Amino acid sequence: MIATLVLVSLAAGVLAPIVVSLRAAPWLALLPAALFAAFANYLPEIAAGGVVLERHAWIPSLGVYLSFRLDGLSLLFALLITGIGTFIFLYAASYLHGDDRRPRFFAFLTLFMGLMLGAVLADDLMAMLVFWELTSVASFLLIGYSSEQALSRRAAQQGLLMTVAGGLALLAGIILLGSAAGSLRFGDLLAQATTLRAHPLAPAIIVLMALGAFAKSAQVPLHAWLANAMVAPTPVSAFLHSATMVKLGVYLLARFNPVFGEHGLWSQLLVPVGVVTMLTAALLALRETDLKRLLAYSTVASLGTLVALIGVPHPLAATAAVTVLLAHALYKASLFMVAGIVDHATGVRDATRLGALARAMPLTALAAVLAGLSMAGLPPFVGFIGKELLYEVTLAESALLVVLALLASTVMVVIAGVVAWRVFFGPPRLLDATPHDPGPALWLGPLVLALLGLLGGLWPQGPAMLLQPAASAIAGLPVAADLALWHGFTPMLALSVLTLLLGVLLLRFWLPLRHALAGAGELGRWGPDVGYDRLLAGLQRTAVWQTGRLQNGSLRRYVGVVCAISATAVVLTLWLRRGWAVAWPSWGDVGPEALLPALLVLAAWAVLRAASFMAGIVAAGMVGFLIALTFLFRGAPDLAFTQFSVEALAIVILLAIVGRMPFHQKDPRSTAERRADAFTAAALGVAASLVLMAVVATPFDSRLSDYFRVSSVPEAHGRNLVNVIIVDFRALDTLGEITVLSLAALAAAAVIASVRTRRKAEA
Repeated sequence: MIATLVLVSLAAGVLAPIVVSLRAAPWLALLPAALFAAFANYLPEIAAGGVVLERHAWIPSLGVYLSFRLDGLSLLFALLITGIGTFIFLYAASYLHGDDRRPRFFAFLTLFMGLMLGAVLADDLMAMLVFWELTSVASFLLIGYSSEQALSRRAAQQGLLMTVAGGLALLAGIILLGSAAGSLRFGDLLAQATTLRAHPLAPAIIVLMALGAFAKSAQVPLHAWLANAMVAPTPVSAFLHSATMVKLGVYLLARFNPVFGEHGLWSQLLVPVGVVTMLTAALLALRETDLKRLLAYSTVASLGTLVALIGVPHPLAATAAVTVLLAHALYKASLFMVAGIVDHATGVRDATRLGALARAMPLTALAAVLAGLSMAGLPPFVGFIGKELLYEVTLAESALLVVLALLASTVMVVIAGVVAWRVFFGPPRLLDATPHDPGPALWLGPLVLALLGLLGGLWPQGPAMLLQPAASAIAGLPVAADLALWHGFTPMLALSVLTLLLGVLLLRFWLPLRHALAGAGELGRWGPDVGYDRLLAGLQRTAVWQTGRLQNGSLRRYVGVVCAISATAVVLTLWLRRGWAVAWPSWGDVGPEALLPALLVLAAWAVLRAASFMAGIVAAGMVGFLIALTFLFRGAPDLAFTQFSVEALAIVILLAIVGRMPFHQKDPRSTAERRADAFTAAALGVAASLVLMAVVATPFDSRLSDYFRVSSVPEAHGRNLVNVIIVDFRALDTLGEITVLSLAALAAAAVIASVRTRRKAEA
């Protein structure tokens, strides 16, 4: 059933453009709604501690299976993807109304939803990696929706390069993990957690997998791509870069927390990176006036909070992480859609140019206020519960973490105040357009999601059914998610009050603070975004230099470099691996063919001493004929006659070509160039000879020939062993030989045709 749900969502990407072309785009929202209902049916079973597993053959010969795992953590993400996706699809149908590119957009959006589901539901790490990388490709297509704009192209490329680079690190970590555990299934890895933590490769695995997660979840210094991705349409921002995709890295870290959570490096790596990300993003958010970029940096700060919570070894950390994750998904998707509505109605996203919109847009203002209050962490919203849990965890860890969490939460209050209060209840501003509330397709999603944040706070037992199994999956043991609005007068409540007071005070002085931060040019000149541009420019300069050095138009140099590198690599490998070996022949086995090597040397010397191309081609042909004689003496007549045919044909074709080309009759190389070429050729010949001698000295292994002899009749139904090998067992090799002969025949036909054409012209 789980595989069917994933495959249906992927297949729907093909049908989505057809539905949109029939002017039925809003009906596409039924797909994620149906998927949400299907996953919600599993909630009672998962809440009771159950785990649903599926396994389907994919590449059995390599031990790779398409396995799916539905537990508390994957169910939470699946419901967020499909639930928020329902409103995003409905929102996008109206937001992009009249856009000719809507069919393509919905194809990519639907495909992305299916890939996200595959990534969070995969039970096999290799399958998860495939979905993981494909989400980067789908994200690239969605961010670059307005491909005619340079900013869109740059943002799409930046997001793709950073996340794919992280994916390469993740791939390396998966390979090491598979070699250490002997399996890539999450269930098997959880069962071997103790062994894996003590494995010598554990530190390398943790670092590599963390790098992949950090790139995907925009952790410092890999965070710049997320804010730049805000050039994409608002539905993309709300769906891909606030509620779901960027949390894939958080999901990966949460999934492996039961495996590596007790390893010392785990906490030492995740907590500092998460805290630095949280503070950096909060600082950068205070500089922004664009509503979407402001919300984007607050997303980066929340992602840093989640990463730090996963790394904190506290019993409540898992519960705090899933609660913050749920609250963030609800209010952030709502606020992004509100920002899109404001932009749609006014043509402005600059918070300093907006104000007093509540009278003209009451429904939008209501959604913004409800979501903003949850983001600010005020009761009775689920955001308040998440903030209380965050403070409880940090209070138990260290005073420094408390201060840092307080600063980040204060900035969240400021951002919520700017987006939800200043824009709708601040001083009125002159606008070119007359704003008004949009149709239900646009305001329904943000309002419902904001109300869900309120409902989750008023009735915390409801979210607890979903959050408890998710927290248990992160902790690796049963966790009691005790969610409540009121715990009495506690230090956490005092910190919440202090957060609100500091946030309101900072909001009062937001404009001068923003101007001060915006004037600090060093923050922009030395940031990762500038570093990214400089890195790409450096790569381009390096490529130009390298191309100029290597691609200089000299075929002789190309061949010489290839031969020199090949010879060096072969000799170095033989030396390092001690592969020297010589099998001296028995004098009793030496026959008349012993003269052939001497003749081959003479023929090769004739090639080197040839005064013209014509003589060189004929001498090279003599080398080929002597090799054919060697085959004939060693009992391979088929190879001998093939070699005779190819050599004769090659000589004819080459002579015909050389006769019509303006080649120099004399060798134009200098003495130094001739010596360098001679040394390179000799080195390659020595390397090939050493390899050949080592191969001949190796004892003959008859397993392959025995297999052909035994399998010829029962499997290939042929008694001529040579023909069976050529036609059945070496079919691709034979196809290659046929292709070579066909090309040679075509070349011969072209030469003959050119000769006939010239004779007719002369006649």
